[in-house]
Amino acid sequence: MLNRTPHPSRHRRRRAPRPLLAAAALLAAGVVALPQLTPDAEAATTLRGYADGRGVRIGAAVADGPLQSESAYTTVLDREFNSVTAENAMKWDALEPSRGSYNWAAADRLVNHATSHSQGVRGHTLTWYAQLPSWLKNGNFTAAQLNTILQNHINTTVGRYKGRIYAWDVVNEAFDEDGSMRASLWQNGLGTAHIANSLRWAHAADPSAKLYINDYNIEADNAKSDALYALAQQLLAQGVPLHGIGFQSHFVLGGVPSTMKANLKRFSDLGLEVSLTELDIRVPLPASTAELAQQSTDYKTASENCLGVPRCAGVTTWGLTDKHSWVPGTFSGYGAALPYNESYAAKPAYTGLSNGLNPNA
Repeated sequence: MLNRTPHPSRHRRRRAPRPLLAAAALLAAGVVALPQLTPDAEAATTLRGYADGRGVRIGAAVADGPLQSESAYTTVLDREFNSVTAENAMKWDALEPSRGSYNWAAADRLVNHATSHSQGVRGHTLTWYAQLPSWLKNGNFTAAQLNTILQNHINTTVGRYKGRIYAWDVVNEAFDEDGSMRASLWQNGLGTAHIANSLRWAHAADPSAKLYINDYNIEADNAKSDALYALAQQLLAQGVPLHGIGFQSHFVLGGVPSTMKANLKRFSDLGLEVSLTELDIRVPLPASTAELAQQSTDYKTASENCLGVPRCAGVTTWGLTDKHSWVPGTFSGYGAALPYNESYAAKPAYTGLSNGLNPNA
């Protein structure tokens, strides 16, 4: 069943290699052999080819380290994905480590790489409770000061990439599991109004970008998704520029909820885009052949749940290779969550995701 436990913040996602577990998983199941095709046929049968054919995004969260240093990483990224999300490079602690002093290097690197490879960019994220720099967390600012700081950060960040980022996860993880608003620097200091203000400021800085509220454990029809649905209705009624809902979709094996498609559709019926923004499916390690087959089915089901709904804008996986996945460092005993293994070989999950994108599969 769907994991309803609190979702750990995705801090940095660094971990030590797990060679013995990775080797055991490979021995258990092998990998998927990609066909040897002509360039045109290969382009048509990649994830990117299927997504392009349907007019949707297939994306991956991108880490700055391997983007700079691993040719296998960029080869897979550029062949298979038409969209990228900054895994950490656009979060507040990375961008503005000192008040008013910005470090754009990693974020610029990703945006420039995407531009040169005809990939769209999802911005992630502007208003979030986690990965805030110490100057902000410990500043004891007044409400008026916090409001100004937040507005300036959004104006500066969104403004820098105006016209180069097609969608922003403006507000991230604002709810607790019971549907109440999460206690945070922003909620405690500014109240729920900070959500509407963040969306308005982002829209003013780049009127062409699609603006999202993004969260986890909202894929099923439950208290958390009900609360978000009510908030979305309220914001739309007030004329707030909300354009989409991001369903993170961090699943445990076999945990794609049965109500997922209907739940996505009710948000779509409000006129909002829906996207799977951080899809991965974690497996107990070492993964067996049967578990990797189930994971493939789960990837197909999750992607079809979105693509079968009007206004589904696409699917993004939280990474592309198990080598750099955040899962083993966060969920003890779990891993193998992504479509490519640690050696950049396609797994059954790749086939499942491909079949989910391919309307003829």
